[in-house]
Amino acid sequence: MMITIMGGLAQEESTSISQNMRWSVQKRMLNGTYRNSCPPFGYTVQNDTLIVNEEQAKFVKQIFNWYNEGYGLQAIADTLNNMAVPRSQTAERWYASSVRYVLSNERYIGDALFQKKYRTETLPTMQKRNRGEKPKYYVRSVNTPIIDKDIFYSVQELLNKRHREYINNNHFLSKRILCSKCGATYKYVSSKNSVFWTCRTHNNNASDCSNGRISEIKIYETFVGLCNKLLYNYKSILIPLQIALQDLKLKKFNGKTQVMDIHREIAKLREQTHVLARLKTKGFLDEAKYIEQTTELTAKINKLQAELKKLTRSDDEDETLDHIDILIDFFEKRKNPMTEFEESAFECIVEKIVVMDQHELEFHLIGGLKFKESI
Repeated sequence: MMITIMGGLAQEESTSISQNMRWSVQKRMLNGTYRNSCPPFGYTVQNDTLIVNEEQAKFVKQIFNWYNEGYGLQAIADTLNNMAVPRSQTAERWYASSVRYVLSNERYIGDALFQKKYRTETLPTMQKRNRGEKPKYYVRSVNTPIIDKDIFYSVQELLNKRHREYINNNHFLSKRILCSKCGATYKYVSSKNSVFWTCRTHNNNASDCSNGRISEIKIYETFVGLCNKLLYNYKSILIPLQIALQDLKLKKFNGKTQVMDIHREIAKLREQTHVLARLKTKGFLDEAKYIEQTTELTAKINKLQAELKKLTRSDDEDETLDHIDILIDFFEKRKNPMTEFEESAFECIVEKIVVMDQHELEFHLIGGLKFKESI
């Protein structure tokens, strides 16, 4: 009973300290002094300041130009992958979702929107997309811009409209529908006011591959059906998978000395913040001094966490976790089932489609997930 009581008191104190830290972070967001530990593509961090990476900035400008000229998200990702442009120091491949993140990031015009995500206050804490539950803080001119504002806002309009005009007949489904029998890609075919996709091998010689053509409308309808099934079942499929991957990652690096040393150092710094909170609560430390010292400690913790992230980061595992997070966020923010095909949704979560036969498609989603769906 005593252990339970003491545990409850400790939990209450921990919650109080956490609320104080959240308040400190929100204050820094409000006055524009908050600093993210991971810079976006096109920038590096020097002395807590975002500095333009000229080599990457060229590709940022090119991404915006391509999209303005009519290229789709996946087409841009494929082009960058073919050019062997790394997405970051720890992740090589580009995806439609990562291209969309670049195109919609206000950092490239020198501004910053803070608290796009937040952590719940009740245990176990979870990170969620901020859809109005918490205030957001938009700060202007916080770093050197890479993209002209007119170009940026023009791209935002195109993203919102989800336009389907592509140059060079570069349809967003091109090179993304594959035949399971011969491995060939499917090609666009228009016939009698209807649109079909057909296996190139079958189109050249039907005897070489039995997979024939499929109506584009059927592909769209099948995708809508899959999305609605996942909408009602993602909590029992995606969230347990996310937790399992996070546990595996922690176990993988549990025995590394350097990693454990950083964990201990972070724990010491957090204990210091707890002491400061207790001193402030008891009246031994004024608010200004408390904010100053906790801000300094938080900066040290963020630096150690960034170092820890580099040491424990595994490209495939972290990329998979990022994609699972994108999928969970995609279904969390949907209030209603999908009633008609949404190109932006398709480009956000689907990597490719494999045609099993005339009656079944296999959707390969980001994060390596595969789902078969009857046509």
